[in-house]
Amino acid sequence: MNAARLTLSWTRIILFYGKESAMKCPRCHADLVPEQEYHGIEVDRCPSCDGRWLDHDELGQLEATVPSTPEERRATVRYAERRSELHCPVCGKEMTAFDYRAYNLELDTCDDHGFWLDGGEEARVREIIAERVHDLARAASAEESWGRFLGGLRRKLSR
Repeated sequence: MNAARLTLSWTRIILFYGKESAMKCPRCHADLVPEQEYHGIEVDRCPSCDGRWLDHDELGQLEATVPSTPEERRATVRYAERRSELHCPVCGKEMTAFDYRAYNLELDTCDDHGFWLDGGEEARVREIIAERVHDLARAASAEESWGRFLGGLRRKLSR
């Protein structure tokens, strides 16, 4: 476990047992609550607006809950970056908003700590990955069919 992950885990333990004040939701400022089994990922959830805070590696883990390979998920994640109105619940710095994988889904990120997903956006992340896997399979199939067509055409022309 790397030092940053260990620090965040320790912070969550302290927050969970109430020895420090809890992280606040960047959207509605309610206390974030650790959620132990969210698609197998530990995240911090807002009980008021249902938003979720994911550490940097947890977005990749959420994407991996969709049946896919790392190659199918590999692509640029952040498009059209701009200033966010939200602040990081860990450090308080202004976050950056971006379009997730060039889709019409705006997520917010703190470069140092993680991602904020508003209520329902985690489902949309999973839908986008599933759509990407489907589209890649369809493109590969079309490419294979085109290759067979061209091969047949070459054989007919060489007769």
